[in-house]
Amino acid sequence: MKIKSFALVSIFIFLLSISVLILFFNISKKMNSNRYVFGATYMNLVNPFFSVVDNGIREVIEAHGDKLISYDAGNDQLKQIDQILDLIDQKVVAIFLNPVDWHLIDPALQAAKKAGIPIINVDTPVYNQNLIDCLVMSDNYLAGKLAAEDLLKRKDHARIVVIDHLSAKSSMDRVEGFKSVLKDNNKYNIVARYSSDGNIEQALSGMEIILKNVPDIDIVFATNDPSAMGVLAALEAAHLTKKVLVYGVDGAPYAKKMIAESKMTATVAQSPVEIGRSAANISYHVLKGEKVDKTILVPVFLINKENVSKYGTESWQ
Repeated sequence: MKIKSFALVSIFIFLLSISVLILFFNISKKMNSNRYVFGATYMNLVNPFFSVVDNGIREVIEAHGDKLISYDAGNDQLKQIDQILDLIDQKVVAIFLNPVDWHLIDPALQAAKKAGIPIINVDTPVYNQNLIDCLVMSDNYLAGKLAAEDLLKRKDHARIVVIDHLSAKSSMDRVEGFKSVLKDNNKYNIVARYSSDGNIEQALSGMEIILKNVPDIDIVFATNDPSAMGVLAALEAAHLTKKVLVYGVDGAPYAKKMIAESKMTATVAQSPVEIGRSAANISYHVLKGEKVDKTILVPVFLINKENVSKYGTESWQ
């Protein structure tokens, strides 16, 4: 009799366990079916700046219990267009976009618009702002101005090299801001300009070419910190690091380290994690159909030898 009772209890416990598992599965399935899935694609994720932007977006989205699919376009615009088409096929609810080329991205934007998927443009603008829902970026024009204003305090004249990124509007805006401060002063002249596509290797090779062909350089303004690192490598090889002042934009930990070691003059700091968080928060307002500002500017500020200890060299600000 005891054996029979034990068998009945065991069967009851087994059936109860199965019921609990089925209930848990159904709840979990319902929860997962209610999750938003977002997409993101960046010009590249080799540059740590974009990885930190992605981390900021992911932090907010996962805090909501939702999911983010992130792609690295490897500086290939055709690849990025394919990535966006893939995200559209996956029926993501919104796409965070850092474009490789601000003009050539247009077909993908048109496709997302047709599919009714909002685009949150991050860090560098697309050309056709009518095809996005919001742009979240640093004040790039101001970044260029801050670098030039610091230069005026250090030199009463200068022969300047600009290392920029011609397919990125953010870089163009930084150069325009830089030039705006110097435009009425003929003691400051841009004597060479080279597009590095924002990466170390191209900046290094471009700077090597310039050093062979352009004499008496005083200043290099690089529109991001990876390019500034390439410039520093070329200057070091030519034994010119103490002669030429180097400015960058980003506020990357490695750039701040170079400033602390007196190898780099200054960088205009961005906050990629705040760009990411702001973009993610805005996306939820867009999904609710709420009105949002078309452009959100995240503040920038100059870091040089005088204040670098305040911000540290181990992490982003």
